[in-house]
Amino acid sequence: MLLALVAPVAAAPDIQVGGELARVLISLLGIIALIFAAGWMSRRLQARTSPGGRRLRCVESMAIGARDRLLIIEADGKRLLIGVGQGGMRTLHVYEGNAATGDAPGPNPPPIGFGDLLARWKRTP
Repeated sequence: MLLALVAPVAAAPDIQVGGELARVLISLLGIIALIFAAGWMSRRLQARTSPGGRRLRCVESMAIGARDRLLIIEADGKRLLIGVGQGGMRTLHVYEGNAATGDAPGPNPPPIGFGDLLARWKRTP
């Protein structure tokens, strides 16, 4: 115990507050920039998945049972009604002629902005 009182106290290292603060702020800005870059990339990649030049697309699907589904597939301008179940896939009907473009889903409307949504919410009694 007496030895602890006689031994010199180790000096604490000097901390440069300005340098540490700058390092933390640069790291924080880097992380925020990575988040924005990831959001930009995800939007850009989602825009590429639109069926631009594909010849085959699923127009509509409907579940009939737990494992059975009906699909309307458009292939080369013709529409096929396909049943999918445990036993496999089966073509139920082939619609003759060109596929009707009137009921095909068009481009999605632009999403509602947060400010518009908030204004609409405030107006409703």
